[in-house]
Amino acid sequence: MLNFDEQRFLRIQSGAVGLAHRIDDVIASCLEAGADNIFFLGTGGAGILMQPAAQLLQRRSRFPAFLDLTAELFVGGSANLTKQSIVVMPSLSGTTKESVALLAKLKEVGATVLTMVGHEETPLGKGGDHVFVNFAEDDTSCESFYLQSLFIALSIMKHRGEIANYDQLKAELTQLPALLLEVKRTFESKAEAYAKAFAGSDYHIVTGAGNVWPEAFYYGMCILEEMQWIRTRPVHASDFFHGTLELVEKDVSVILFKGEDAYRALAERVENFVPNYTDKLTVLDTAEFELPGISADVRALVSPILLATVLERISAHLEVMRNHPLTTRRYYKRVAY
Repeated sequence: MLNFDEQRFLRIQSGAVGLAHRIDDVIASCLEAGADNIFFLGTGGAGILMQPAAQLLQRRSRFPAFLDLTAELFVGGSANLTKQSIVVMPSLSGTTKESVALLAKLKEVGATVLTMVGHEETPLGKGGDHVFVNFAEDDTSCESFYLQSLFIALSIMKHRGEIANYDQLKAELTQLPALLLEVKRTFESKAEAYAKAFAGSDYHIVTGAGNVWPEAFYYGMCILEEMQWIRTRPVHASDFFHGTLELVEKDVSVILFKGEDAYRALAERVENFVPNYTDKLTVLDTAEFELPGISADVRALVSPILLATVLERISAHLEVMRNHPLTTRRYYKRVAY
């Protein structure tokens, strides 16, 4: 595979699933101590990656789950954020300034802070009440953060008696690192063609629904915009027909992500509409990827992880095709802002 280290990928994703047991122990202790809600408080891309876990709890659990912006919470606070709150703060660098700033306020409130970082010797690596360290880099962090946050949500549901098959789900998720690697290998022959489609336009509408919508948002903002300087319009498939559809015309590129949860029909509605008005529709459908031994329930849960893993392959070809390394920045961490 182009510019890809298979063993490094396996090591990082195995590290993520290897945290499941400790995550479960920590969640159990928090609930036993009287925790009555959970906040997912990542910044930027890391915050977007928390959305599927938060949505899972919001839709399938009675345990209150909040998804907020660290910068806004720092300024305005929340009546729901108390000493009985669990706070999840992901930051690959462990130094994200908005998250570091909020950490001090969380300490004052007395909330229990779970940090997920790639480096322990950092403010967030040292500042959490429970710190989960799994080294990763930009091209491998999505799957790692998705998995860790998913284990948090499933553990809450397990200890509240809201799911009966936690052990089965965990066992299947533990198989994912090797299965994801095989998905990458199989997809590699198609990745260049997808990259060509992405490189062929300087503006894309990126859309999806359910738990793959965050990946659409993330890929548009954090990869195509930040790392490739390609303009995008991420829009949820539910909102596509309430404004954005008027921008679809000949030669307008639409990128559609299809997952396998209950909201797949919302993506299919977009898929049925768009080809009538443009021939630049690109569809990534997780149902096309083989995952031997993985049940339909787990496939639905990991749809955003599958997309992240194949999009990394597209990005690897895209940066070469456009002669624009994914590490090139004009402003991010380069100028004061």
